[in-house]
Amino acid sequence: MIMGGGGFRFGIYIGMYAALREAGKAPDVIVASCGGAIAAAIIHNLPEPQAQREWLSSRAMYDFWCGLKSTRHAALLATLARAARRTLSSARAPVIPDLFGDFLFDIPSQLPFPAATGTPEVDVAIIGGKLLFDANEVGRPRGQRKLFAETVFCGERAAAALRGMTSPLADPRWGEHAVAPELLIDSGVPITEAARISIADMIYFRCRQYQGAEYIGGVLDLFPVEIARQLGTEVVMEFKEAFDQVFSIPAWRSVLGLNGNARLRYANTYLADLRIDSSDISKALARQQLQQKLHWSRNRIELAMPPTYDIFVQHARDQWQYGYDRAKEALAHPVGRHPDVRRATRYSRRFADL
Repeated sequence: MIMGGGGFRFGIYIGMYAALREAGKAPDVIVASCGGAIAAAIIHNLPEPQAQREWLSSRAMYDFWCGLKSTRHAALLATLARAARRTLSSARAPVIPDLFGDFLFDIPSQLPFPAATGTPEVDVAIIGGKLLFDANEVGRPRGQRKLFAETVFCGERAAAALRGMTSPLADPRWGEHAVAPELLIDSGVPITEAARISIADMIYFRCRQYQGAEYIGGVLDLFPVEIARQLGTEVVMEFKEAFDQVFSIPAWRSVLGLNGNARLRYANTYLADLRIDSSDISKALARQQLQQKLHWSRNRIELAMPPTYDIFVQHARDQWQYGYDRAKEALAHPVGRHPDVRRATRYSRRFADL
């Protein structure tokens, strides 16, 4: 099962997993990136779905997200100016990006993961990207240099299946970008640390340091469909909504040199054995995540948690229920007969024009 992205709405994946497990179709391995890596780590550490659901809305989780603080770079006008420059430039990763100091929010050092209980029912493979440059090289022209190495953090079983594989992004279809063709496999990183690495972002959070190396998160490959197919004969994945065209797509191009729309289009049309439709998530769960607050008078961007713990709990429940319901719908309609297959074709055509 691929848990790709999800952002602060990663609770949907815990609901999806619960529905699959209930139907006797729980995955053997979860391939996760970015926010999905948090859900994967919780599922791995807490085998029982009810315990997973309770941890999702725990006080520890609420306190953690309340700990996010804006940095000096979260000035509203300067952030909008940077976004405008990225949007207006068609260059693919023209310079070495500052992932060490230019980020909007400070995040507490440790994610609030539960202690492992029982025997894990699922293996986990988490996506990150090792930086191939140092902080003192920031701002230099990139040329044709590769800046990132896609990295899979996983156990020995998955590692054995992936050794010798090149990065999916090495395919010429993705053009000239900043990701190296080698696929790194690391089976020595704890799952919780791998999840923390995977949420490191190119806009929101600083790159993550671990044992002397620096890593960007799973945003490097939000749709690891090729890796999932290498690990299993059946693949469960989402049909995802379009990217934000103002911030996300220009950031992909500016930092990674990748066409995010092309990668999304490929993922949404990639053959899956079970496709879970989450394309309406921004409407269905419009409030059920951290909200960006734009304070024009103070020239600041801030993240705002629900004002009370009770509201946070309800939002977590809404996320879980959304994922559970969408997975149940997918299970009721075999691939090829679901009406969303026709809708996927329409989305595919629209993505082709983006």
